[in-house]
Amino acid sequence: MIHRIFQLANGLYFALFLAVSCVFPEILSEIRQARASGQIASAVFEMECQEGALEKTAVPASGSTLYRLAEHLSQLGVQNWHKHGFRGQGLKIAVLDSGFRGYRNYLGKALPSGIQCRSFRFDGNLEAKDSQHGILCAEVVHQIAPGAELLFANWEPDDPGQFLNAVRWARDQGARIVSCSVIMPSWSDGDGGGITNETLNRLVGDGSDAKDLLFFACAGNTALRHWSGDFHPNASSFHEWEPGHDVNSLFPWGSDTVSVELYGLARSQYRLEVVDPKTGKDVNQKELAPPTEQGFNVVRFDPRAGTSYQLKVSSTLRKPASFHLVVLGGALNYATFQGSIPFPADCPRVLTVGAVSVDGQRLAYSSCGPNSVALKPDLVAPVPFPSKLRNNPFSGTSAAAPQAAGLAALCWSRHPDWKPNQVRKTLQESARDLGPPGHDWETGYGQIRLLNQDRLVMPRLLPFLGLP
Repeated sequence: MIHRIFQLANGLYFALFLAVSCVFPEILSEIRQARASGQIASAVFEMECQEGALEKTAVPASGSTLYRLAEHLSQLGVQNWHKHGFRGQGLKIAVLDSGFRGYRNYLGKALPSGIQCRSFRFDGNLEAKDSQHGILCAEVVHQIAPGAELLFANWEPDDPGQFLNAVRWARDQGARIVSCSVIMPSWSDGDGGGITNETLNRLVGDGSDAKDLLFFACAGNTALRHWSGDFHPNASSFHEWEPGHDVNSLFPWGSDTVSVELYGLARSQYRLEVVDPKTGKDVNQKELAPPTEQGFNVVRFDPRAGTSYQLKVSSTLRKPASFHLVVLGGALNYATFQGSIPFPADCPRVLTVGAVSVDGQRLAYSSCGPNSVALKPDLVAPVPFPSKLRNNPFSGTSAAAPQAAGLAALCWSRHPDWKPNQVRKTLQESARDLGPPGHDWETGYGQIRLLNQDRLVMPRLLPFLGLP
C-alpha cells in the first residue's frame, strides 16, 4: 500500500514537471544562451551611476528581456500567484519619486492605462526632472502586480514637509502600499530619529489598523560612500578618519553636481569642508539653509573633470560624539558600510529593502544597518530587474523596493481582510534566509519571495521553480 502511494505521488509530480517544461522550454533555453553569451548585464550597473541618472530614451524590449523577466518573476514566486488570480487587484500603490518625465508614453504598455498623479513641487510639475527613475520603479510594481492601481507623486527638493504631504495624499487617496526609491540622508539623524522620521512614523502607522500603510523604501546604494562613527579630534580640532589622517579623499563620478551630507545628533556643532587641492579653497557653491535641530550640513558643488577633493570635518567639541557622512555622486577613500541606511529607509515603521545578486549575495553598494531602533534592513531583493523600457536592466536598491511592494500587493489581494502587519509578517516569514539564522544587518530577514502558503504548488516542485 505504501509503495503504491509513493508511485502515485511520483507520477503526479512527474506530470506537473512535464506541464511546466512544455510551457517554458523556450524561456529556459534563452536564459541558458544569455548566460553563456554574457548578455545578462552586471548586477553592479547602477553602482556607477548617480541616483536617478538613468537613460533618457526608452527602447523596445527584446525577446531576451522578456525571457529574463519570466525567470525573474519565477524566482519571486509571482507566476504561480498570477495563475491563480492574485494580481494585486483591489489595491492602490503609490510610487513616490522625482523622475516621471514622459510617463504618458508608457500608459497601457509597461504601465497601467491610467495613473492618478499629483505634484507637491512648488511649480506643480510632475515631470520637472529629466529622469525616468520613477517610471522604472512603477514598471517593476506593474510587472509583479498588474491588477493594482498606481499613483504617482513627487515633491519639492530639499523640503521634507512637501514629501510628507505626498505621503498624506497617497494615504488619503486610499493607497495601502507606498514604494519610494529616493534617498534624503540629511532629513534624519542617521539613526531613525528626527522630526521628519517622527512624522513619517505617525503617517505610516504601526500596522494594526486597516488604514495604516505598508511603506517600502530602498536601503540605498551608499555602503561604499558613507562614514559613521565618533568624532575623533586631533590637535587642530579636525576629525581623524583613521589615526593620523584628517583628510578623506572624495572622487566625483563625473561632472554632475556632487552632494556631501553630514548629519547626526550633535546638532550644528560640526563644520564640513570640501577643498579643491589645486586652489586650496572650499568649493561650497550651493550652501543650503543653516543646520536645523537635526544637525545636518550639506555641501553641493559642480566638480572639475578628473579632480579629486579633500573632505575635512572640524568641531569645537572635545568630547566624542557620533555623526554620519555620505557622498551622493562620488566615492570616499575612508568609508564604513555599517549604519549606512539613509532616510526614509531608516524610519522604524518603514520596510527597508536592500539588493542582492541573483545568487543571493549582498551587493557591495547595498546599504546596511544597524542605525535605527528597528532591525534594518528588513528584506533584500534580487537585482537587476529586466526592463521593457530600455536595454539596460534596472539595478541598484532602487529596483529592490518596488519588487517587495508588488509582492505585498499579491499577498493582500489574496487576503483583503488582513491588516498591514499581517502582510509584513508574511513577507518576513516567507523570505529565504541568506545569512546567519534570523535577522542580520546586511540581508535582513532574507530574500523576498511568495511561497506556497495556500497549497498552490506542490512542495517538491519549488526547487524547479527556483524556490528552495
